[in-house]
Parts: sequence; structure tokens; C-alpha cells
Amino acid sequence: MDSVTAHQSERKKLTGLQHVVIVLGALSLALLLYQSLTTHPSADHGRHGPTEHLPGLWAVIPFAALLLSIAVLPLIPVTSHWWEHNQNRLAVSLILAGVTLLYYLLSYGVEKAVNVLDHAIVAEYIPFMVLLFSLYVISGGIALRGDLAAHPTTNTAFLGFGALIASLVGTTGASMLLIRPLLQTNAERKHVTHTVVFFIFLVSNIGGCLLPIGDPPLFLGYLKGVPFLWTLNLWIEWAFMCAIVLLVYFIWDSVAYKKEAVRDIVRDETQTKPLTVLGKVNLLLLLGVVFCVALVKPGEELLGLGLTAFPFLRELLMLGLVAISLLVTQKGIRASNNFNYAAILEVAALFVGIFICMQAPIEILRASGSALAPYLSSPARFFWATGVLSSFLDNAPTYVVFLETAAAMTPDNAPGVLRFVDGTTIFPSYLTAISLGAVFMGANTYIGNGPNFMVKSIAEQSGVKMPSFFGYMLYSGGILIPLFFAVTWVFL
Repeated sequence: MDSVTAHQSERKKLTGLQHVVIVLGALSLALLLYQSLTTHPSADHGRHGPTEHLPGLWAVIPFAALLLSIAVLPLIPVTSHWWEHNQNRLAVSLILAGVTLLYYLLSYGVEKAVNVLDHAIVAEYIPFMVLLFSLYVISGGIALRGDLAAHPTTNTAFLGFGALIASLVGTTGASMLLIRPLLQTNAERKHVTHTVVFFIFLVSNIGGCLLPIGDPPLFLGYLKGVPFLWTLNLWIEWAFMCAIVLLVYFIWDSVAYKKEAVRDIVRDETQTKPLTVLGKVNLLLLLGVVFCVALVKPGEELLGLGLTAFPFLRELLMLGLVAISLLVTQKGIRASNNFNYAAILEVAALFVGIFICMQAPIEILRASGSALAPYLSSPARFFWATGVLSSFLDNAPTYVVFLETAAAMTPDNAPGVLRFVDGTTIFPSYLTAISLGAVFMGANTYIGNGPNFMVKSIAEQSGVKMPSFFGYMLYSGGILIPLFFAVTWVFL
């Protein structure tokens, strides 16, 4: 009887939360309808083209509501369990996306709404999700097995290797590949929390800044015209951060190692197994994904063969590599990795709404972003503005918003600008600052980047007591923030 009552209570709680979601969407819709009926679209004579109608500032409400939902709902006890289900995330995402599309439909007509949907889903969301899905599934077919002696040098090597490959297989792929063997290596030790925290710093975030496939915001930049190899220009900042964070970790872990009980050290030294790699064919398939992103561009000549790459050829090739991975990888490998599709489905559910809702703020910033020039007048300010928002909101849309802002502030004929394929121009120093802010400062909180929560969850399942949301921020605030000031002073 008690279980029935509890179940009914839980159902009531979920129903109530669903009502909150509906009210949230209805309120956003009401505000946007009021705005569309009482005002007329403003005209802009910006540098990006002829006069165009711009959405009002109220059109940003669904985007803000969605990002606040992502940031806040997992932290509130009454909503955290409800938010864990992907169907609920999808419901919030689609409701707010629907509000945005309805606003465009009523304010500007069918053609504009269809154009917004086409740009958000066809041009950006599908390529974005296919890349993440490909890296996620293929890397899930690689397993590192073994148990090394958990010396500080061993753990530091793990983190350094993870930071190195994060740009090649993505922060999500590298995190999935390495977190379990790292935890297994440290299973006999008691002081492990700091190791997982530094893993999130380096492998799940900082390491992914050298290639567009390394971190989601950089891939969005690539889709918007940033050259594929441009991010290699960030190697000095990447090396600077990685070297110092690894040094701090080595000193920290050396002190922690001395605090371990003698019996635990003996167990760690005697219960060892050499590292082995299973599913090696997937390493070649991951390399294939890199080549697809770098070499296959829709509408351009394909590998000098005189053939033009048709739309979505790149995505079809990557999905083909995924199919090969699923066919040739032994099923036991993914099972031993506890592989499932929950994490990638969470990303898919949230980003379908993000890509649609962010069209309004992007339009506004593209046309009038130059008005922000007094507040974003230097690379350092771009770095901190992008980084602070990337710490508490999702770093991918944050990157896009500031990329558009910087492009709006860059004169077409300015010397030394970086010019995209579509004619968009941006100062390289601005792009550097935005890229570093989005990637580096995604490590400041658990919600700054997708892999952060995933690593935390896996560590807790393995018995590691992870810090709370604000406890984690004590680590990042004490270790990373001073380094970000150093990056500002040295490089920006």
C-alpha cells in the first residue's frame, strides 16, 4: 500500500512538473504574441546586406528559458529526477522551439518560418548531431583494459594522453575511452576525487581545442565557415594550459599518494594488469571521421576527382563508418564499456530546441552586434564574456552568439581579417578569444560541457565521492580561474 501511495505521489509530482513546462511554454508564447501584435519588425541597414526585418528582444525569451532549464532544473531536488528522463528534456526543448517558430510564423509569415527551420535543422543541427553521434558510437567500441600501479606519474600520463587525443576523437569520445581504465587503475587508492576533477578539466574540456571535432562549439564554428585547420593556431594556449594543469595535478597527486594507507599501496602495487586495447579497428574508423570532416564539404570538389560533393555526403559517409563499427566490433566490448545511447539522446533532445531557439538572438546580434563594441572592445573581454556564460550555460550556443557578435563588429575591409567562405569577416584575435573562452571555461562547472556530468556519474557509480556543484566550483575557482587570468595576460 505504501509503495502504491508513493507511486501515486511520484506521478502527481511528474504531472505537476509537466504542467510547469506547459505554463513555461504558454507564458513565452503569450509574451511573444503580445510583442508581435503591438510592435512592427524593425529595419536594419547593417553591413550584412539590405534592409531586413529583425525580431524584437522578446524573441530571445524561449532561448533564455531553455538555457536556464538546462542549467537550473538538474540542481533543484524536486525537478532533478524528472529532468533525468530524455522525453522530458525533449518536451521542454520542443515546446520552446515551437514557440519560436510560431513567433516567426505570425510575425513574418510562412516563408520566414520555413527558412529559420531549414537553417537551424538542415544546415546546423543535422551535421552537428551526426558528428557527435559518429564519435560517440565509434569510440564506444574501443576498450582499454588493465590495472596499472596508480603512481602520480601514471595518472599524470593518463591525463596528458587524454588531453592529447581529445582534439582527435572529441572530448566526449576521449572521456568515454579513458575514464573507466583510469578509475580501475586507482581502485585501490582512497584519494581519487581530485584525479577525476582534473580529468574533467583536461580531457573533457581543455584538451579539445585543436580541431573542430574536439569540442562542440568549435564544430559549430566550422559549420559557419571557420577553416578546419584554423584551430591548430591555438596550440600554444593549449600547451600552456595543459602543461601547468598537469604540473599542478602531479604535485597534488604526489601529496595525496603519501596519504594512502600502506595496505592500499601494497594492493595497488601487486594487483596489476598490463593495458590492452580492444576494438582497435575503431581507431581507423575514428580517423575516417576526421578525414570526412576535413575533406568532404558540400558543394565543393571532392578530393580532386572532378566530382562535387552533394549535400549530406559527409554525414552519409560518417554514418557508414558508424555502421561498419557496429558490424565489426565484438558486442562484448561495448557491453564491458556499459555503452548505451542515453547520453547522445540527451544531447539530441536538448539541441534540437537550442538550434531553433537561438536563431532569434543570432539574427539580432548579426545585425546590431556592433552596438556591443564599447563593452566587447578587446579579445580579453570576448574571452571572459564567452567563458563566463559557457561556465553556466551550454558552451556551444554561447560560442555561436559571440562569434556572430564579433563578426558584426568586424569591418569587411579591415586589414588582417579572417574571411569565411560566405564572406563573413572576423578579427583572428576575437576568434581566438571566443574559442578559448568557450572550450577552456566549459570546465568551470559540471554543466559547462556535456562530458562533465557524464564523467561525474561514471565516477560515482565506481564508488568515488564527487564534490557537489558548488564544491566542484571550489576546485575550478582555485585552480583554473588564476590560469585564465594568466592566459589573458600572456596571450590576449
